Amino acid sequence: TKGREPRSRPGQTLSGQPTPAKPEEIQQQIVRETFHLVLKRDDNICNFLEGGSLIGGSDYKLIYRHYATLYFVFCVDSSESELGILDLIQVFVETLDKCFENVCELDLIFHMDKVHYILQEVVMGGMVLETNMNEIVAQIEAQNRLEKSEGGLSAAPARAVSAVKNINLPEMPRNINIGDLNIKVPNLSQFV
Repeated sequence: TKGREPRSRPGQTLSGQPTPAKPEEIQQQIVRETFHLVLKRDDNICNFLEGGSLIGGSDYKLIYRHYATLYFVFCVDSSESELGILDLIQVFVETLDKCFENVCELDLIFHMDKVHYILQEVVMGGMVLETNMNEIVAQIEAQNRLEKSEGGLSAAPARAVSAVKNINLPEMPRNINIGDLNIKVPNLSQFV
């Protein structure tokens, strides 16, 4: 696959990543063109269409699924199997559903990093990595456990700031001398 564009509102790409070599303005035009191509189609028409002029025309296809208020659009080269990509979208959406317990637009917006991680478990660098939803969910749960176990490390800066604020010193030292090293401490009262 060339790129992925799960979408929710006109012109808003939630976790799509258009080719980074293109300028931002062209990327936004691609998003708009893709949205207009998909939006104008009736729900009972097939979910495959030729890519627009900015995407590469007949060399690429847009394959999409519409779930409630969300559109999931994959842009693939013309050699990809349309039904295979529809199945891939289904696996991706069902995995999102399992991870977010009935996924909605807000889940995608406020947990963008998790959406990207799930997508990277399914597809990376244009290659399908995994289609077994149970295996994908197991990897996501392992990642969540790792993040929780590292919570102490990621929270350390905040705890350090809190500890410094709570130091009960009669007066903040202005100079710290350690051997031959002399450190002048700036006035930090504006930050407390």
